Amino acid sequence: MKHPTSIHDAHSAVMPQAVISALSIDPDGIYVDSTYGRGGHSSGILARLSASGKLYAFDCDAAAIEVARRAHRDDLRFEAVHAQFSTIGNALRSRQPDIRLAGVVADLGVSSPQLDQEQRGFSFYRDGPLDMRMNQSGNSLSAAEWLNSVSEKHLSNALSALGGERYARRIARTIVERRAESPLTSTRELAELVSECVPTRETDKHPATRTFLAIRMHINRELEELSEFLPQCVDLLKRGGRLVVITFHSIEDRLVKRFMREASVGAPGPQQIPFRASDFRPTLKVIGRPQRPDALEVDRNRRARSAVMRVAERIGDTDA
Repeated sequence: MKHPTSIHDAHSAVMPQAVISALSIDPDGIYVDSTYGRGGHSSGILARLSASGKLYAFDCDAAAIEVARRAHRDDLRFEAVHAQFSTIGNALRSRQPDIRLAGVVADLGVSSPQLDQEQRGFSFYRDGPLDMRMNQSGNSLSAAEWLNSVSEKHLSNALSALGGERYARRIARTIVERRAESPLTSTRELAELVSECVPTRETDKHPATRTFLAIRMHINRELEELSEFLPQCVDLLKRGGRLVVITFHSIEDRLVKRFMREASVGAPGPQQIPFRASDFRPTLKVIGRPQRPDALEVDRNRRARSAVMRVAERIGDTDA
């Protein structure tokens, strides 16, 4: 696997044309890029907005927000918001109380610049401190703090549930034994420890891939963040507004799929069975089938290889 060395060329937006097409851009609409990263999707949206349009770009990573503000400092249509995307509702309504969005895009997971900066602690290929926090200005525990205090059972459960790691119990036991000698502090130390525990080798995966994924998802509360984010998007979207979500992990994709499916049926509420047709009030309509990047994009951007994009449109009663 090739690893970019510059943060300036390290990140390519996944399926950029498909995202723009899925959003069905209204030039005068208000949009949200809820995971700015390095701005690939934001740039595509801005290129299609009129002077009356607006784009809010969220990111919990201060480095990404700095890039965003520098890149678009002269564009009055653009505002960068340094916040978790789970706060999207309050953050937007504090700016525009009656806001109605024409579209929201979320490109989940870790960005390439985060992986390529060893001090962030995301990569098993680069030696650095065990951090893994996307928002380093927050109050969450770093990966090192968590790994050096978590119980063996809790760690094993997290590695299995979030990373799908077959050898979760063995890895958790080894980590607990090793930290009793000295605290874990570096990505290389963790990667080597896991490599010693995993007896099989997949030709296209580092043995620590699943462990690092699980720890990152736990540290950043990624599933909880997503679960809080999705219903807020439905509340914020105007009728006909689009929600576009790109996932890179089967657990996240199942969560998005289930949410969109249930919203497309509508919750009947606390009434007694049998339900009447009128009890169901759908709020979303699923648009098309899940999309994946083509072979050309995967060859150019390996990060895209596991991407799945799902699209839904706001329907039903809204204020606009």
